[in-house]
Amino acid sequence: MTTLRCSDSPMEAPGKPSAVYTTDLGTRYLRAPGVQMLARPAFAPRGLEHFLSGFDAAAEMSASLSDPDALPGGTALCKAAGQLCYMSFGPRRTPNAEAERYFANIIASGHGSVLEHAVYSFLIYGVSRSLTHELVRHRAGFAFSQVSQRYVSGAVLRFVERPEFVDDPPLHEAFVRRIDAIAAQYSAMQRDLGEMQKHGDSVLAGQTGTERRKRVQQAARALLPNETEAPIIVSGNVRAWRHFIEARGNSHADIEIRVLASIVLSCLRRAEPILFGDYEETELSDGTVSITTVHRKV
Repeated sequence: MTTLRCSDSPMEAPGKPSAVYTTDLGTRYLRAPGVQMLARPAFAPRGLEHFLSGFDAAAEMSASLSDPDALPGGTALCKAAGQLCYMSFGPRRTPNAEAERYFANIIASGHGSVLEHAVYSFLIYGVSRSLTHELVRHRAGFAFSQVSQRYVSGAVLRFVERPEFVDDPPLHEAFVRRIDAIAAQYSAMQRDLGEMQKHGDSVLAGQTGTERRKRVQQAARALLPNETEAPIIVSGNVRAWRHFIEARGNSHADIEIRVLASIVLSCLRRAEPILFGDYEETELSDGTVSITTVHRKV
């Protein structure tokens, strides 16, 4: 589906923005994940030069440094890692022009350790607490930094409308009423707790301004539902991202995280078409897609 595809920004970083909507009462919400790649590998092949020059000149170990075909940074890094395993940097190595065949063999063989060297970082927003509770279960190969509701105020409070509600007027109207009510209740709760704090409530007391705000906000957040937006920065290596895409792009996965998996795959495939080129997407009856590959769990 074209709505799930990422595009390159002027900075050549793959991403897909998400529109922000506002209710009549001013409550902000989003309807789809926003995804922006923030970082990806930059490979420096000349870093190998001193190491390779230390071998017998007859072996021509430095031949790979003059390969005329450039590869994306992550692909080049993972290929160098694989070549080091067999010291295949000389004339008989697999040239960069045949990198697609090289990685097809690695992926088909399940030798995924070389894929762990390339790491990609994304800003992900327009996603709910429900989604991120599932996302952070992907531990191996991932790093997460997520908004803390203990330290942020209602000024940045936003919500996420589930896909099932968007095109159904009664469900959408109920969602709008609900988030308007929650936003108002959250603001009132913060105000009431702040007044209690001023009057010396011991549970809400704190030594510093930051501590006092945290005590109010950590109590008020009890009102916030899973529909609350939970922006997060996620870094993961190729092997980890592949596992996420396969698990969460499956037709049985929750629809919200399945949409995210498709966008992430689109961005990764744009950045590294060889490393993520074996996936196929099939459109489902709900308008989303399922993601499959014959080489799972590499």
